[in-house]
Amino acid sequence: MPTARAVKDGVVLAEANAWETVEGNVYFPPSAIKDKELFSKSDTTTYCPWKGEAEYYSIKIGENKIQDAAWYYAQPYEKAAHIKDHVAFYKGKVDVTIE
Repeated sequence: MPTARAVKDGVVLAEANAWETVEGNVYFPPSAIKDKELFSKSDTTTYCPWKGEAEYYSIKIGENKIQDAAWYYAQPYEKAAHIKDHVAFYKGKVDVTIE
């Protein structure tokens, strides 16, 4: 079975054998997050007409802070209920691979 990983600067942020893929993004279940202390809630939000309001996390690894590197839907609309609280990472900010 393949494994999805989100890695930044050699640090594994999330790893899972089961995940959701929506619009080309891997959504990791909350249990896949390795070190929640690296994540801090951002004030940024965005809106998707079929998923709802996304909330964002910034990630800090050492002295490197990656602003709004990840997002999640705490209260998704019904069509996106399967990704509730799952975390996706911005391409270009965090490397996500499936092996």
